Amino acid sequence: MKLFLWGALAASCWAAGLHFLRFWKDSRDRLFVFFFLAFWVLSLNWLGLALIDEPTETRHYVYAVRLVAFMLIIAGIIDKNRRGRGA
Repeated sequence: MKLFLWGALAASCWAAGLHFLRFWKDSRDRLFVFFFLAFWVLSLNWLGLALIDEPTETRHYVYAVRLVAFMLIIAGIIDKNRRGRGA
């Protein structure tokens, strides 16, 4: 059951990333690029959990991948707010 759910999460994050990529192509707003990358990193995280032999989420490298994704989201928000002030 875990494998099925991790696969579903990976596919959902991948699809969400594609939506943000389409939004970026329409608007050319860099915030959507950050979200696109973050969701694809999260997709890799779920895929990695499904593929490793010992799928224990207490491993530091699993959290490091998620940390990268959330840092991308934070960087995108900060970038958007800094660009918004000057405009």
